[in-house]
Amino acid sequence: MAERRRAEIEAKKAKLEALRKARADRQRAENERRQTEVASASVSARREVDDLVNSLVGSRGLDSGGDVTPSSSMPGTPPRQSALFYGTSALSPSGRVSRQSDVGSDRISMGTTMIATANSGTEHVIERTLTPRFVPDLIDVEQELFELPQRERVIYNKEVQTTAVEVETAEISIDDIRQQLQRERERELEADRTVREKELEEESIQLDKEIEQEIRELSEEERTSILTAPEFLDFVEQSSKIVQRALNDGYDYIRDYTVGTETNGQVLFHLVDDSEGKRVKRICAFYDERYGKNRSITDIDWSPKYPELSVASYNKNPAALNEPDGIVAVWNLHLLERPEFVFHSQSDVLSVTCSPFHSNLVFGGTYSGQILLWDTRSKHLPVLKTPLSAAGHTHPVYAMRMVGTQNAHNLITSSTDGTVCSWLVDMLAQPQETLELIHAGHNKTGEVAITTLDFPDNETTTFWVGTEEGNVYQANRYDRAGAKAGLNQHDIYKGHAGPVMGLHFHPLVGPVDFSDLFLTASVDWTVKLWRAKSLAKPSTTAQTIPPIYSFDEADDYVYDAKWHPAHPAVFGTANGSGKFELWNLNNDTEVSAVTTNVGTGRAINKLEWDRKDGRRVALGCSDGKLYIYDIGDIAIPRESEWTDLQKTIAGMVSNSSQTNGVVDGDATRVIAGR
Repeated sequence: MAERRRAEIEAKKAKLEALRKARADRQRAENERRQTEVASASVSARREVDDLVNSLVGSRGLDSGGDVTPSSSMPGTPPRQSALFYGTSALSPSGRVSRQSDVGSDRISMGTTMIATANSGTEHVIERTLTPRFVPDLIDVEQELFELPQRERVIYNKEVQTTAVEVETAEISIDDIRQQLQRERERELEADRTVREKELEEESIQLDKEIEQEIRELSEEERTSILTAPEFLDFVEQSSKIVQRALNDGYDYIRDYTVGTETNGQVLFHLVDDSEGKRVKRICAFYDERYGKNRSITDIDWSPKYPELSVASYNKNPAALNEPDGIVAVWNLHLLERPEFVFHSQSDVLSVTCSPFHSNLVFGGTYSGQILLWDTRSKHLPVLKTPLSAAGHTHPVYAMRMVGTQNAHNLITSSTDGTVCSWLVDMLAQPQETLELIHAGHNKTGEVAITTLDFPDNETTTFWVGTEEGNVYQANRYDRAGAKAGLNQHDIYKGHAGPVMGLHFHPLVGPVDFSDLFLTASVDWTVKLWRAKSLAKPSTTAQTIPPIYSFDEADDYVYDAKWHPAHPAVFGTANGSGKFELWNLNNDTEVSAVTTNVGTGRAINKLEWDRKDGRRVALGCSDGKLYIYDIGDIAIPRESEWTDLQKTIAGMVSNSSQTNGVVDGDATRVIAGR
């Protein structure tokens, strides 16, 4: 913060200095322009005076080097003559030359010489000798240097009242107009320069004030008000996320692709271990001390639109009374230190799912029975939630699924009191449908405590539920041919000795349909493979359906089991000892293909495959950490995997029929779909 303020102050100081420098440059340019105009004006004025003098006084060539006597400059005055005397003289034959009158020829100017002579006739007579001298011709020239406005003569006669008198306006010379325009232009320039200087001065004063204000230290109250402002917090939240995403990117931005590529002209190839593609590698572990301390992950899901986003739900932190009881965190593979979004709940969040039709919506089922809806465009609190009433759930909601299409879809939720509700996404005030799953064969109560449920692919009406008693039941949302809405009382999938923690149907991918196969995980340390009874042939009497195979390798509670979304024969399991096991039924049905110890050995509560290609799997542990693993080439199936799985399932069904002593008509058919 201080660095940014210091940078802003330096920038303002630099701007102020640039303004002052620009003002000095403009003043210097103005002074130079003025000097240039004064010099040019003086030169032009001198030139005009010289032209005027030359026009007034003309020079004429004189014979024998005569002098020029200028005439009077005043108009109307007679010329003033100057007599220049030379050494030579010319006398008339009479020896006397009379003075020329002023009107006569002025070409000869007579000089006089006083000579005292005495003759017989006159005594003491002074004889004057006249010496003729040549002088230039002088003429009178009248030049109007300026014109005085003529005085108006008012004459009154009888025509004054009848004839319009034209008054001549005084004529203005071009030079006067030019000088007047120049003076006006100078005044305008001076006014503009004054305005600019005033603006620069005001801006300089404003910058000085801003700099002083920036330099001023904030008080504790001002600092607190800034740091707690919602706008400031949102800005820091968003900008820090962007920075952390860039820092967490594993790409080497300064990598040199020309180093180490060749040695002695030979290209070096990296030797790849044959088993590298079969190993399970950990990509990252998501954990934040603020949100995950003393909490366990109860459910996880992947974003249907953004493959780098995963969602995890957390239960209560008993040591933090001021924190929300339930939390849902959205994690980003490019942001490891903290979640992308955090949502709060007033109760433990036991199940979570991302809407496949709205990428910004997240649904959660709570311990209190409320269904919550969060929006990533909103804040931490839910935007919609169901009421705490008998119209919805009043017991913990451990399972929920979104079924339907883009234009017609519903959220199906189930609670431990046997209630199954169907909700519209935009209306959680009351459920659209409500089912009470009751089985008459229970001893003390008819309710079925549902712990998990799932729908087969392309199925929106019929679903299967796992219960706390260990049995699996089939139920219908609506009445259909041969079956009524509610729990199927006749078919009981019995095989587990403890509560069923996970149930998952085989995905509908590939050339062969295995969507009637489903897996169940239980606290009895086993994972069992079942085949759902055909809906076309409903049972009319009570019938117990055994599993077609049981995987008994686990040494602790098995909390979840999920089919791989791309490989037909691969599924994963998560157990209470912190082990993640990958099974490939086409390779071995007795031993898992890969077993990986996850984290510190704490129990793994949930697992979920990513929806893109199934290369990544998310594992939610009871220590509050969300682990992301990459299974490599195990996720890539061969073309023969589907036919190989057909043979494997046929062998399992045959062995199961012989072991149980039951001849099932469905066991004799080749598993090639329903």
